[in-house]
Amino acid sequence: MQSLLQVTDAECRYGDKLILESVSFDLQPGEIACLLGPSGCGKTTLLHAIAGFQPLARGAIALGGETLTGNGQIVPPEQRHIGVVFQDYALFPHLTVQQNIAFGLRALPHEERASRVQELLSLVQLSRHADQYPHQLSGGQQQRVALARALAPKPRLLLMDEPFSNLDTELRRSLASEVRHILREEGIAALIVTHDRSEAFVAGDKLGVLADGHLQQWDTPHNLYRAPANGAVARIVSDGNLLRGKWIGDGWVETALGRVAVRDQGSEVGSPVEVFARSEDLVPGEHDDAVTVQVVSKSFLGNSALYCFRLPNGRTIEATLSSEYRFEPGSEIPMRLDSPLAFPR
Repeated sequence: MQSLLQVTDAECRYGDKLILESVSFDLQPGEIACLLGPSGCGKTTLLHAIAGFQPLARGAIALGGETLTGNGQIVPPEQRHIGVVFQDYALFPHLTVQQNIAFGLRALPHEERASRVQELLSLVQLSRHADQYPHQLSGGQQQRVALARALAPKPRLLLMDEPFSNLDTELRRSLASEVRHILREEGIAALIVTHDRSEAFVAGDKLGVLADGHLQQWDTPHNLYRAPANGAVARIVSDGNLLRGKWIGDGWVETALGRVAVRDQGSEVGSPVEVFARSEDLVPGEHDDAVTVQVVSKSFLGNSALYCFRLPNGRTIEATLSSEYRFEPGSEIPMRLDSPLAFPR
């Protein structure tokens, strides 16, 4: 199957400042992908380059086999057949919901335009709000209008820039799931920029992690979480603690939390390693490889609690543990690491 979107060796600069370097990935027809990373990592810059708002300093972008940018060729944004949903939705305040959706359909005959608008109103569950204006809608409803307007001309690709950032946490997650369903119904591929990994895991078939100007990994959500390419990816896709350690041979690493079995990466004995310990990797209780840690603080979270532990070397780490554990500040408990992630340092 031919890729729908191909980004090859893309480099973006603002003046002399390098923003992105050597970014390459493919997006398949109908696939939904999310670009994930901290603020300032270049996510929106990459989205703008694909849309045609930002030039490439090097590299190429192709859609359906047609070069959009590269080899001296630049297709104007309005000719790329790409839909864009901006962070602030950019709705026209003087137009009703149905007028906003119909804005990009002016070339269609009246009946065909009206039919497409009604189809989208039903799809985004706003039929009862067709004659309302944007200021009369909730944030979630405005987001649906922006999505419907971008989908109206049936673009080959949809780009969404932090589409849920103005909404509360619960609404963000439910809308991420809803947007995934809507895109599936329309059969349109999408690339969504977000800094929220929960949104990315819910919405994306593929995730791309951007950090330090590079695409660190392009993979499925499962693979990104279970087998991150490096410590930077691990920190972005999950909560955890980076510990220094050293290889002691045969797949074992020595850390401040004792001797730990990790996937052997063929490193020389004595070489330094970073161990990324997530909450699920921390196991309280007596064990041959357990060390004694001190409970510094505890924050009740309902069915779990956030603990801060002090290790024997004085370092403190945080972990969210099930409420079945009832450790109190000041107490000392045995703790071990079970199958954490490890990366050469």
